[in-house]
Order: sequence, then structure tokens, then C-alpha cells
Amino acid sequence: MSARIGVAVMAVLLAVYIVLVGQRAWLLLMSRDAVGVAMGAALVVLPLIAAWALGRELWFGVRAEQLGRRLEAEGALPDDAVTVRPSGRVLREDADAVFSAYRSAAETHPDDWRVWYRLGIAYDAAGDRRRAREAVRTAIRLEKGDRPR
Repeated sequence: MSARIGVAVMAVLLAVYIVLVGQRAWLLLMSRDAVGVAMGAALVVLPLIAAWALGRELWFGVRAEQLGRRLEAEGALPDDAVTVRPSGRVLREDADAVFSAYRSAAETHPDDWRVWYRLGIAYDAAGDRRRAREAVRTAIRLEKGDRPR
């Protein structure tokens, strides 16, 4: 639940940013000064990029959560025992041992979104957030019926 609150706070802050930058862009565009108009035009692009990025990340979160719920309902979420430090991080040795099994499953069944989602969980447990997101994105594409890249 705290992750959802964090996402909501960040989304609201980004929305405020978009409005404020949009307001400044409008004022600069209306200044009729060549430099001000150029800066205003550049500032129009920033809120558009921010809104696109926000929408993309929110949609990723929604889809990843949906797939996680489906795996949980199927009883297919990983339940490998790993040692957790007091900080909440898993021991690297345990994560590496579990990770290799999920990696080989993804190589054996590249068209199964479930193995890619579990691989994403393993990457996340190992602390590799970039690859975890990539694996979950692959799971989302596969679940939609797209081929892996």
C-alpha cells in the first residue's frame, strides 16, 4: 500500500509540475519576444514528455500488478526460500542460486509470460531493477500475445 501512496504522491507532484511549466510556456509564447517564444515552445515539449512518461509508467505498474495477481491466483508465484537481511534485502548468494533456475526456465520457454514474470521477480530479488523491469515488460508483451524481442 505504501508503494501506491508513493506513486500517487509522485503523480500529483508531476501533474503540478506539468501545469506550472505549461503556464510558464504560455506566458513566454505570448511575450512576442523571439527568445521568449523559442523558450516557450521548448517548454511546451517538456510537459508533453513528462505526461507521456507518467502514463507509460503508471500503465506498466497496472499491468505488472495484474499479472502478479494472476500468478498468485494460479499459485504460480515463486516461493523459493531466501535469507533476508534485517534491511529487507536478500542475501546475494541465495538470490543468485534462485536466479539461475528462473533464467534457464526463461531460456527454455521464451514464449511463456509466466516464466518471464518470475524471472523479473528473481532479478528484483538480486537487486537488478533494470533487468527486472525488462523481464516484466517482456511478460506483459507475451501475455498480450506479442512475440518476445
